Amino acid sequence: MGRKYDTGLILSGGGARGFAHAGILKALHESGIRPDVISGVSAGAIVGALYADGNTPEEIYDIFAGDNSIFHYVKMKVPGSGFFRTVGLQENLSRHLKSETFEELELPLYVAATDIHRGEIVYFNSGRILDKVIASASIPVLFEPVEIEGHYYVDGGVIDNFPVTPIARHCKRLIGISLNPIHPEEDFKNMFRIAERTFRLSVSSNISPKIELCDLVFEPEELGRYGLLDTSSGKEMYELGYRSAQKILKS
Repeated sequence: MGRKYDTGLILSGGGARGFAHAGILKALHESGIRPDVISGVSAGAIVGALYADGNTPEEIYDIFAGDNSIFHYVKMKVPGSGFFRTVGLQENLSRHLKSETFEELELPLYVAATDIHRGEIVYFNSGRILDKVIASASIPVLFEPVEIEGHYYVDGGVIDNFPVTPIARHCKRLIGISLNPIHPEEDFKNMFRIAERTFRLSVSSNISPKIELCDLVFEPEELGRYGLLDTSSGKEMYELGYRSAQKILKS
């Protein structure tokens, strides 16, 4: 049976490192490479939704970096099911998305989220977009779970931080972007650093076999020095992603 799409794009999670997704997409555009279908998780789900909705990589960067940055979404909520609420993210994302449903998007999109009731990964690709993308980006403990049709969902990276599964057999070639290189760290003076490090180690443990399915992979090592919530370094990460992708594409 023939493959349905020429090029599939997989976008990993990575929090604020999602800026690098936009930079790598810019380099792909300049090389004449554009995906026909996207599968994303967490920050990759946010970028994937904006891209599938018709935004250019430069426009996605502007949405991330503007005064009302899409990443300025945290509001403290203690006690409760998470330290932060994603109210700002919902408001900003709804303002920038033209489409309300997956069916309205310009490109097919899959969004991965973890069903914490059933303990399994779910790949959404129909119905309303906003709640599925928010669920996909809700890092457990840090953010509240999202209720969708009676089930509670958290960040899809808990189980699958490189969601190649829903599109692998439908594409002639696969391009992957992974934003979670692991380097030794020593600064664990507060619980947020410990929670972040633990989550990053967890989501990185199941990626390698899936990356091997790709024909082309971008995984900038330098991203390891940036935290999941390091929004102040967005421009650096965007340019880092762009330069590293240019180097790979030229070679």
